[in-house]
Amino acid sequence: MDRCTIQLVGLNHRTAGVDIRERFALANHCTRETWAVPCTAPVAEALILSTCNRVEVLTAGPADMEEAVLAAWAASRGAPVRDLAPYVYIHKDLDAVKHVFTVASSLDSMVLGEPQILGQLKAAYRAAVESRCTGTILNRLLHRAFSVAKRVRTETAIAANAVSVSYAAVELAKRIFGDMVSRKALLVGAGEMAELAATHLLQAGLRELMVANRTRSRGEALARQFKGRAIDFQELEGALAEADIVITSTGSPEPLIRARDVRQVLKRRKNSPMFFIDIAVPRDVDPDVNGLDNVYLYDIDDLREVVEENLAQRRNEAVRAAAIIGEEVGAFDVWLRGLDVQPTVVALIDRGRRIAGKELDRTLKRLGPVGEEQRKALEDMLEALLSKLHHDPIMYMKCRDATPETCASRIETVRDVFGLE
Repeated sequence: MDRCTIQLVGLNHRTAGVDIRERFALANHCTRETWAVPCTAPVAEALILSTCNRVEVLTAGPADMEEAVLAAWAASRGAPVRDLAPYVYIHKDLDAVKHVFTVASSLDSMVLGEPQILGQLKAAYRAAVESRCTGTILNRLLHRAFSVAKRVRTETAIAANAVSVSYAAVELAKRIFGDMVSRKALLVGAGEMAELAATHLLQAGLRELMVANRTRSRGEALARQFKGRAIDFQELEGALAEADIVITSTGSPEPLIRARDVRQVLKRRKNSPMFFIDIAVPRDVDPDVNGLDNVYLYDIDDLREVVEENLAQRRNEAVRAAAIIGEEVGAFDVWLRGLDVQPTVVALIDRGRRIAGKELDRTLKRLGPVGEEQRKALEDMLEALLSKLHHDPIMYMKCRDATPETCASRIETVRDVFGLE
């Protein structure tokens, strides 16, 4: 009997540049008729995961479907297989299972522990289900993958601690101020990382955001984007007095905010704490500002140091996560082996019941009329006898500690011994 093969063919940010990933990107959402890798022989089941950092085709079917998958993938993008093949990796059976669990748990992402990939995988699965391209194998595999990802996030700290400069800045602000609902922030300049930090602050519940930019129109556009308030650049000192958090990201060649300025601002604020996030290079905030009481200043290097420390912690947690994945792969292997054994178990039990039924009929004819109670007692006895007789051959086939080849050999032995077609 041929065991169904689980196969994953893919490319990602490690094996292919963005140009290749774009060229061979696939649609996650399509109909069965327009599926890039059609669920026809030799592919029985298929799922496509296509993101900016990876394109993967997960399939179930016979062992010889590798070439068919590559050919269908390349053809769907109007390219020859030779243009695709050098960039792909191929995992089969338990290696493919392990890879799916690893991806779902965000251990294979560009940013270790990022949460987006799990949502993307769930969306890809929904699309495959709606297109009727999944079956027993992939349905079970994907549901287990989602459970494994949940275990990893629950039992490890893989997703804890900020690992982007912008998010790290916000996490530091929350340590200083706690609740953001009563806080105001001032965005000075229009750098991308500063905008991201402002976005994270608003998501954390920031009360109000003010925007000061040399180009008034740009400042007003940003203020509208964040539902905040535009400030004239000449009014910066007054805005500083209102702000608990100041995020700077300008192209100024010299510091815009000096210690003497902040000292005056602190008097107006009655020494209420201020947090400066200086993401500009050269720096917008004079380092001497950090020497003032109740002032906390972090520049881009400080934030990167925090990020690196957090990444190191995530890498440590990844070791624990890998152990969970190994355990779950073993459990999935047991389920797969059960699928291999199940047809023979059913055939064995059916054979036994057919034989027992014939012998029961012969016995009842010899005994003559018997009551329903006596007939039920004889049927129960035969069922119990069959259960005991079948136990040893069934356990012999399950062979949980043996290789797949050994298990397949044992299944064939049982089928031969009992004459199962």
